Amino acid sequence: MASTARTVDINEDVTKALRKFRFQRRSQGHAAIIIKINKAALKMVVDEEYDDISIADLVEELPQNSPRYVVLSYELKHRDGRTSFPLVFINWAPSSSETTMMTLHASALLDFQRVAEANKTIEVRDAEEGLTKEIVDEKLLT
Repeated sequence: MASTARTVDINEDVTKALRKFRFQRRSQGHAAIIIKINKAALKMVVDEEYDDISIADLVEELPQNSPRYVVLSYELKHRDGRTSFPLVFINWAPSSSETTMMTLHASALLDFQRVAEANKTIEVRDAEEGLTKEIVDEKLLT
């Protein structure tokens, strides 16, 4: 029998945190909100929030063996001198992650992308080299 229920719930706390994060005014630096899946409860929860964090430090903070959804407010310097702060969705899914968690993560991916309303998406499978400032710049400036 087919089930129409969502595998992983995006609870109201996560939705509110994302909305608040999305509408914060920033004048410099990168900020990030990290969402993880609580496997036992089958729901998303806010894992961490960072203000003015470098991409290298963000990579250090992310787990090497567990998937996460990351929404990044990225300080982008355009070639014409303008600065903007686009929202970037990072699908952090290291290939060394547990299969069960990867399945849950993948099953909720499209729902989370819809709720996050980010401008661009970056897929990261290789935690060591998959996310750098250069990769984000390239993705956003092309």
